[in-house]
Amino acid sequence: MNIYQPQLALVTDVVDETPDTRTLRLEFQDEAVRESFAFKAGQFGEYSVFGAGESTFCIASPPTREGYIECSFKAVGKVTTALREVNVGDTVGFRGPYGNSFPVDDWKGKDVVFVAGGIGLAPVRCVIWNVLDRRDEFGDVTIVYGARSVADLVYKRELEDWGSRADVKMVTTVDPGGETKDWTGEVGYVTPVVEATAPQAQNAVAVLCGPPIVVKLTLPVLEKLGFADDTIFTTLENRMKCGLGKCGRCNIGPVYVCKDGPVFTAAQMKALPAEF
Repeated sequence: MNIYQPQLALVTDVVDETPDTRTLRLEFQDEAVRESFAFKAGQFGEYSVFGAGESTFCIASPPTREGYIECSFKAVGKVTTALREVNVGDTVGFRGPYGNSFPVDDWKGKDVVFVAGGIGLAPVRCVIWNVLDRRDEFGDVTIVYGARSVADLVYKRELEDWGSRADVKMVTTVDPGGETKDWTGEVGYVTPVVEATAPQAQNAVAVLCGPPIVVKLTLPVLEKLGFADDTIFTTLENRMKCGLGKCGRCNIGPVYVCKDGPVFTAAQMKALPAEF
């Protein structure tokens, strides 16, 4: 078996989340692969466009919903630009799933707090739906999500869905100056909004993902609120290329993000080299 050979997948749905962010729904063409494929929340894959190459993203859909996978990405390079041009009915490639995952089963009975910024909601979305599809297994669910502007908010329909649920506390914010006249959410950066929301840390875990500055500034806030380092989880996409720990592009000191991650606790993050 060629470990670098992708499975062929049909694009069955396309959603433009923002002017530069798109979500693709993929279904494997091989029926046996489609029926047997399984993954865990937090794992990632290599998505390819023939003639352009492949690029690494998380699987943005939850493992609780079978028969398809979804990915969300910004068009910022050769491969993502090519992915941006595919349409329903086109064929792309997928390798995976790779990496470790969020220990969702270990969170049963606990409150779960989700914090995300910008496109960082994609890997968090996978876990959110995983938890909500098994809602009775968990305690309180809090979601704090922010973007630079209203136009930059991804998954707008799902944000409305989560916000309308009685069993979810949803806080959506945009940076100062990013609001519109009809915006009814918060205005402020994610970090102070998390502090103001003040989720309880007792018997709780936190899932954090976003631009590096959001992660860097929010970790101390979660610690201030009482979250221990081993109860804070984040996911990295650090220059991953092969997905198999062979090319060496994603290593941080002795750690290979593609094999040892991409999910890490805050305790594990603090053990990484200081320059990271």
